[in-house]
Order: sequence, then C-alpha cells, then structure tokens
Amino acid sequence: MTPKVSIIMGSTSDLPVMEKAAALLDEFGIPFEMNALSAHRTPHEVEAFATGAQARGIKVIIAAAGMAAHLPGVIAAMTTVPVIGVPIKASLEGMDALLAIVQMPPGIPVATVGINASLNAAILAVQMLATGDEALQVKLAAYKEKLKKKIVDANAQLAEVKYANKTN
Repeated sequence: MTPKVSIIMGSTSDLPVMEKAAALLDEFGIPFEMNALSAHRTPHEVEAFATGAQARGIKVIIAAAGMAAHLPGVIAAMTTVPVIGVPIKASLEGMDALLAIVQMPPGIPVATVGINASLNAAILAVQMLATGDEALQVKLAAYKEKLKKKIVDANAQLAEVKYANKTN
C-alpha cells in the first residue's frame, strides 16, 4: 500500500494524542504512515520528508508538535501538500503550540485544529481526500450521520432522566 496521509509528530510522546487520527484513518481504510521528526533535532530529515512527500504519493500531512511547535510550519514551507497542524498540550496548556502553528506568515498556510484534536485533523484529511473520491464521500457522509445519531440517541436518553423540576 502507498500511504496517502502522513502523520508526523515531534516525538513518540505525542503518540497518545495522535492515535485518534490513526484510528480514524484506519476506520476509513485510508493508507497512512506515522513517523517522528523534529524541526529542531532532525532538520535535515524533515527537509527530506517534506520535499519528497508529494513524489511519494502523500496527499495530506498531519503534523503535530508541542511547545514551540515549528514542525507543521517548517514542513508547509517545503511542500505544496496540504498540512494540518495539531498543537500538542505540552506546556502553557498548549497555547504556545497553538499560536506557533496558527500564526504562519503569508504564503505558508497550515490548517490548524484545536489543542490535542488529532481526530478533527484526521476528519479534515478525509474531507480533503473525499473531494476527488466519491466512495470516500459516501463513507464520510455515513460517519457524519453516525455522529448525528449519537446526539439524537443522547437526547432520547436524557428525556428519560427524571427530576422534580425538569420540564422535558
């Protein structure tokens, strides 16, 4: 299998957060790869990855980093493949990572999801891939319907909860 999505994290300590992205891509049957690369500790490897991603068939990159969080932006500077940044809560409640990822200079966009929100990053990656894949669009629509059904079911359960002053 040739990966379509690349999940890159600053270190394996980010894996507990990034597993949600991997699980969703797996659920959708999308081939992906996972690697640890550091913008600060392995800059040459980051450059080789970023400049070669498109030629290897990568369509979307999900890049996670905490603290200074330069990894997503550095990758985006070296490729035309869309990059989705996942700020990791490592210090300052993740706000430092969020701001480092979202505040990119003009011409170097990084789509950014919430702190530790790798699931949303994977859903966004699926949405990007689905623009050119009708079968994937159908799977995505079914997934979204499942989300809707969860809320409908939750409201039905809440309707059964009784309190003296509850009006519904």
